[in-house]
Amino acid sequence: MSPYKVRRVMDVIRGKSYEECLIMLEFMPYRACEPTLNALFSAASNAKNNLGMNKAKLYVSECYADGTGTMKRFHPRAQGRPFPIRKRTCNITLKMKERE
Repeated sequence: MSPYKVRRVMDVIRGKSYEECLIMLEFMPYRACEPTLNALFSAASNAKNNLGMNKAKLYVSECYADGTGTMKRFHPRAQGRPFPIRKRTCNITLKMKERE
C-alpha cells in the first residue's frame, strides 16, 4: 500500500485515544484502515503485555508511514511498448503512551 494513502488515515488518528481510534478506523471507507487497525491492535497489546499499561488510558502519541522499496513492474501498452508500474510499499509505525 502506498505511503500517501496510509498517511491520510494516520493524520486522522494522531493524538486520539485507543477506543476512539478503533471506532474511527472501523467505519472509515479507506482500504488503508485495515493494516493501520492491525498495527494499532499490535501496539496496544504490546503496551499492555510488555509494559503493563492500561488499554483504557492509551492514546496514539506518534504515528507515521515511511515509504520503503518500490516493486517495479511493466505493463504492455500501444505498439508493444512497456509502461512502468511502480507498486509502492510502506512501513507503519505507531507509538502509544498512557494518559495521566
